[in-house]
Amino acid sequence: MQVHELSRKEYELGIAGLDVPVPIEQLPVWQELEATIPGRSPWGYAVVSEGDEALAFVSFVQYETHGYRYLRAHHAPVWASEPTAEQEAKAMEALVSFVRGRDKRQVFMRLAVKHELSATRPCLSTLPYDTTVIIDVTGGDDAILSRMKPRGRRDVRKALRECPCEMADETERAAASFEEYYTIMCETGARDGFTPAPMSDFQSMVSILGPEHCRVYAARNEGVLVAWSLVTISGTRATRYYAATAQGTGRLRVADALMFFECQHVAELGCTEYDLMGIGSEFAPETMNLNEFKTKFAKEGVVTIAPDRDVPIKGAFYGALVKAKSLRSRLRSRKED
Repeated sequence: MQVHELSRKEYELGIAGLDVPVPIEQLPVWQELEATIPGRSPWGYAVVSEGDEALAFVSFVQYETHGYRYLRAHHAPVWASEPTAEQEAKAMEALVSFVRGRDKRQVFMRLAVKHELSATRPCLSTLPYDTTVIIDVTGGDDAILSRMKPRGRRDVRKALRECPCEMADETERAAASFEEYYTIMCETGARDGFTPAPMSDFQSMVSILGPEHCRVYAARNEGVLVAWSLVTISGTRATRYYAATAQGTGRLRVADALMFFECQHVAELGCTEYDLMGIGSEFAPETMNLNEFKTKFAKEGVVTIAPDRDVPIKGAFYGALVKAKSLRSRLRSRKED
């Protein structure tokens, strides 16, 4: 198995020939987006092949943090067909050799690897997931509702009857200014215990990806923004990348009404699938709280995917990072005690 570097044009031709969905993060426009974030820069494109057969494609972005560098390939390699554990192991070996030969500064790669291999390690940072919910949005409103669990169908129908909010595609409005939406994201973060990315990151997503690849859907109650979702689009797959709700919207049933509106709208744009982007599992128990809401929208839509894993390139350096993280965790625990 070999890895070869590709130009952007060669890479675009390669992924265009795949019969599988290409994640938004593996489109070249995503590298343009990442380049706007401090500490990140495009690194390049590659193909994993065996003989003359292209097996998988990878778009890498370089991350610089705490004095070291690593490569990240979100939801990649993008395989032409589902790989075996042996194929993934050989691909990781070839990718490590390729990166070492081109750039000796990289400490590790973070990519999506289905099987737990001897070459992989749990992610040093981020919270990876191996299970998601994908809604089939084909066939119209009744077909979408029929594929939900009974609870989801009931909640959506009740929301459609009772929710006083108006739903709309506000992509153009959000591109002009994301401030109104970001206020609700900060409110959601304070309520759910996370710190959102800077507002500029959201603004850049909308403006750089453009309406072809990014939409903002919003719910307003008497003109006041109460909920929104940022949805990415790649081919026929839409992904609910971010969502935020104002305090007290539960009684308005806005979450269910907005979700159904999104399903309708992405279908109108030509999408056949709507990925809700991650739920909890044995692999990622920290996010089990997401399951109750997301799984009700697709009774057969729960699927496993390749989770993010780290692949060390400089083994000793990576080992030192693992030890440093462990030490920080122990010190933090002592302070909390």
